[in-house]
Amino acid sequence: MSEQAEEATDELREFFGLAWAPMEHLAQMLVAEGELRGLIGPREVPRLWSRHLVNSAAISPFVPSDADVADVGSGAGFPGVVLAIMRPDTTVHLIEPMERRVAWLSDVAEEVGLDNVGIHHARAEELHGRQTFDVVTARAVAALDKLARWAMPLVRPGGELVALKGRRAEEEVSEAKYVLRKLGASSTRVDAVTGLPLDTSATVVRITKRS
Repeated sequence: MSEQAEEATDELREFFGLAWAPMEHLAQMLVAEGELRGLIGPREVPRLWSRHLVNSAAISPFVPSDADVADVGSGAGFPGVVLAIMRPDTTVHLIEPMERRVAWLSDVAEEVGLDNVGIHHARAEELHGRQTFDVVTARAVAALDKLARWAMPLVRPGGELVALKGRRAEEEVSEAKYVLRKLGASSTRVDAVTGLPLDTSATVVRITKRS
């Protein structure tokens, strides 16, 4: 018998608001196919909402209105697809090098009905010098010093890299400070996001690029 995701509580419905129906559709797709397609592990399904969907949603308040966003290493769609669902005012470019994950992202965009998503079968470095974005997002891709090398060249002057990080966020920022400076970072902030459903925790690192 396959594992079940956390119960859809009133708290979750209220948190996602108008995005609830498409978000629940995404969750159902992940429960049905996520493990089979190698997107999430079997032990992650019971924590699908708290570990992945709500955690990914934590970046939404840090993305300005009508932003052009790139999500580096989108994988199962965290946080890019979640952001696209929550923020129909944005355009989200999902950048993913693995073909089977690109196929999944295409299936999700079609099934959930996301018309504000573009999918790029590429590594982030392949877009360097070709495109820049208001915001670049990433989650569980790499340590910040490595992630910055991939992501910062995609951030337009005055834009931000907005990365979901774990408990080592402050340490990663410290370890990456020289790399960040070299890549044009003008300021770095670490924000702990509170008040999320299911006692979810999230840490967001925001790196602004010099104008």
